[in-house]
Amino acid sequence: MGKYKSLIKGTFILTLTGLISRVIGFFYRIFLSHVFGEEGMGIYQLISPIMTLAYSISCSSIQTAISKFVANEPTTHDYKSSLRVLYTGIFISGSLSVLCSLYIYNYSEFLAETMLLEIRCAPLLRIFALSLPFGALHSCINGYYYGVQKTSVPAITQLAEQAARVGSVYLIYHLFFTAANPPSISLALIGLLIGEVVSALISGIMVFFRFSSKYLGEALVKTASAYLISPSKKVLSTAKQILFLSIPLSANRIVVNLLQSVEAVYIPSMLQLHGLTNSEALSIYGILSGMALPLILFPCALTNSVAVLLLPIISEAEMSKNYAKIKKAVDKSILYCSLFGIFCTVFFLLFGKPLGNFLFDSPSAGSFILTLSFICPFLYISSTMSSILHGLGKPGTTFFCNVVGLLIRLAFVFCAIPLLGIKGYMWGLLASELVITFMEIGFVKHYLNPT
Repeated sequence: MGKYKSLIKGTFILTLTGLISRVIGFFYRIFLSHVFGEEGMGIYQLISPIMTLAYSISCSSIQTAISKFVANEPTTHDYKSSLRVLYTGIFISGSLSVLCSLYIYNYSEFLAETMLLEIRCAPLLRIFALSLPFGALHSCINGYYYGVQKTSVPAITQLAEQAARVGSVYLIYHLFFTAANPPSISLALIGLLIGEVVSALISGIMVFFRFSSKYLGEALVKTASAYLISPSKKVLSTAKQILFLSIPLSANRIVVNLLQSVEAVYIPSMLQLHGLTNSEALSIYGILSGMALPLILFPCALTNSVAVLLLPIISEAEMSKNYAKIKKAVDKSILYCSLFGIFCTVFFLLFGKPLGNFLFDSPSAGSFILTLSFICPFLYISSTMSSILHGLGKPGTTFFCNVVGLLIRLAFVFCAIPLLGIKGYMWGLLASELVITFMEIGFVKHYLNPT
């Protein structure tokens, strides 16, 4: 019961934080859409594949590994082992993030012109590159706190990051720019950089005080110094464990993100084959990815919170061979995510169009929301099934499901968009999520009932 109470408490904290953060984010997106316009939002969204790819290489898989390897701390109270895992993860992630940052910064124009097919993305990439090491530090520390089911610190840093990002952009705009003299979309990336610096600083202070109270501050510093100067056999063993789990997971995510990059880059190009100009195509892409999809994804604050906290619980249950506990978690996840998804679908069908007009002053956004509303049940179930598969030690299965889904979407990008326009892509999204969801449910059931 203690674990489920921790899950419920953690889910509540993360959900509340996620909702607050998403509400702030919605007002922020409304502000950005009014300042930079639909085309500006399209350019801003174009860099997301490289951002996601960089995070996949440098930190997201490391965060998952840290979360998994410190999950027993609440039971064993082995803080020294957790500290070693965290130090090792930060060192690996930090090194990778610096290498990624140097590459993106130095080759920003090449990446913008050849990979994103839009040279105006180059200055945005350079600013993002500066933020990546701070994001890696923040991600590793969050991974530790998720693993030990202390969600208050990730919640605090998430709100601080969002507040710093939005507040800094809003303040800079009103101090130095006007509606008659608008800034470039680079201002949004400056806000991202400020947000990452603030969140890294706060999370670093929090984790230092946590280990200082559990494990003497002097020893904390000595452990860090010894680790950096002369890593012990335990540290090297920990590094191997982290890399053993994170490398396949990173490889999977890199392949997935490369496919997502192809998808994101070629949507505007295929829209031009449908008959739109470059500006119109970027505007449509900006409405879909920067306005309609974020509204559909808004309720994911709840399901993502459950998914993050399910991973250490499923990992612990799998190590103790407690399959009854895992089956119970799977059945409840499917039931509650299905009900929640159906409710959201009905809500968006009834209110999607007026919400699009009210929030973004865009009739197209409202129409897109109506079409995308059917994706909700599958999207929410899939997020929890992916986390359960990771907890069962089956990241390859999630990778396979995601690749199949992406190939379906790419088929719609290249075949349906030139014929049907952006609606062809939205039907592709629905088809891919439906296939991914049923595949993941089938694999989970198979692993728990192999006969």
